[in-house]
Amino acid sequence: MKIARFSHAGTIAFGIIDDDELVVLTGDPMFAGYNPTGARLPLVDVALLAPVIPRSKVVGLAGAYYADAAEKAAALAAPGDKAEPRFFIKPNTTVVGPNDPIVLPPASDDVRVEGELAIVIGRVAKNLSVADAPGAIFGYTIANDVTAVDLSEEGGHGARAKGFDSFCPLGPVIDTEFDPTDGRVLGRVNDTEFQNGEVSLLAFSMAEIVSFLSHSFTLLPGDVILTGSSSAARRVSDGDTTSIEIPGLGVLTNPVRRAA
Repeated sequence: MKIARFSHAGTIAFGIIDDDELVVLTGDPMFAGYNPTGARLPLVDVALLAPVIPRSKVVGLAGAYYADAAEKAAALAAPGDKAEPRFFIKPNTTVVGPNDPIVLPPASDDVRVEGELAIVIGRVAKNLSVADAPGAIFGYTIANDVTAVDLSEEGGHGARAKGFDSFCPLGPVIDTEFDPTDGRVLGRVNDTEFQNGEVSLLAFSMAEIVSFLSHSFTLLPGDVILTGSSSAARRVSDGDTTSIEIPGLGVLTNPVRRAA
C-alpha cells in the first residue's frame, strides 16, 4: 500500500492512498498501525509532505551501481570476495518533501542532483543477517541526493557538501509493497532527462545493504537509506525544477532556489 504524510487544514496526518482519495489514519502507521479514523480526503485538497522524517539519520551509498549489464555479468563471473558498500551519512535536517525548494547555499557554486530509490527502515535493526534484513524494511520511496560538489572536491568537506538543509527531498509516498528488483529511476531537470537507470544494476540487493549497514551501526525506525545512482549527477541553478520518477512510486518534484 502507498502511505502518505500530508498537511490539511493546519494539521499533519498520515493516510493510505486509495485512487484519488486518502484514507486518514489515526497516527504514523510505522508505530500506530493502520487504524483509519473514518475520514477520507480528496488528494487534490491536501499538501503531500516528506513521507518520513528520519528519527536519526539518512544513509547514502556511493559507487553502488555497475555501469551496465556487461560489467555486472563480468563482476558476477569473477572469483573473489564481493566489495563492501561504501556509504556516507546526511543529517535528518536535509529532508524536505515534494514541491519544497532545494536551496542553493551561498558557499557553493556547483550543486548537483541525483535520483535514487530509498529504503525506509521500519524497526530496530542491529547485526541482521541477509535473510532477516527484509523484515526490517517498512517500504520504499524516492530520494533526490543533492551535493555541493565543489565543496567536496576542492575543500574535502564531504559531510558539509551533502549536509545542507533541503539536500534530501523525499516522497511523494512510501510504498510498502514495491518490488525494487524491477525498478527504473528517471531524472529530469526542467524538460531535459539526465538519468535513466535500472535498479537491477545495483551491486547489492536491498537485503545485503540493510544487513551490512546494521553491522556498522543500529538502524532505527524511520531511518532512510539512499541506494545510489547509476548516472552522473546533474548540475542545477536557481529557477530550475527537478523531477525524479520511479514508475510505481510516483514523481518527486522540487524547485531550485538560491538562498536569500
